[in-house]
Amino acid sequence: MNEPTSASQPSASLQQATEKLAIDIPQPQLLQIERYCRLLWKKNEHINLTRHTDWDTFAARDVLDSWHVAKLIESGEVLDIGSGGGVPGILVAILRPDVHVTCVDSVGKKTKVLEEFANALDLDMHIYQCRAEELLEDFRYDFCIARAVGSLTKMCRWFSDHWLNVGRLLAIKGPRFEEEINEANEKKLLRKLDVKIAAKYAMPNTENQSVILDICLASMRKKN
Repeated sequence: MNEPTSASQPSASLQQATEKLAIDIPQPQLLQIERYCRLLWKKNEHINLTRHTDWDTFAARDVLDSWHVAKLIESGEVLDIGSGGGVPGILVAILRPDVHVTCVDSVGKKTKVLEEFANALDLDMHIYQCRAEELLEDFRYDFCIARAVGSLTKMCRWFSDHWLNVGRLLAIKGPRFEEEINEANEKKLLRKLDVKIAAKYAMPNTENQSVILDICLASMRKKN
């Protein structure tokens, strides 16, 4: 059993780090996430995948975002856009074994690493090396998830012809999200879209908040 730790002490395990943040994850998934994290850190010695190399930072930045976005996904096919080292895509696949997650990244060395991680963790995932727009020309998803891949203006331009295949875009954003919405509005990129705040939560050790924007065609929201 893990010994209790104060909020000021570095966590000795992922469980301690998640307990500090009141992140409730079943033990089997928590152990699998810890295994993923160790794989990530080991690979990070050879290829730059993450700056979050202690349990507390990993939990506060990566697990927290993934945990919140995973709760918003209802069912079906999920596309993680710009997966990088696997956050949030691999974490969502672990947290939500009832949905099917696909990861896409344009960098070949990163998709190779993602395949290694998925095989080591026995995750049933599709992984593609290409731009998300190319994938969305041929495949349709219920949810797309994105973190740190570009501004709302950029994403709206990327997906302007693909919103039917995007389904609902869950975009994890920081405290400047209102500026991003205003910029996209000024450029008339949101005219056919419905944008709402699906989740808002504190960014640990800061005075800021993270939000998850839920974006889809306005006509799709009316049907639901």
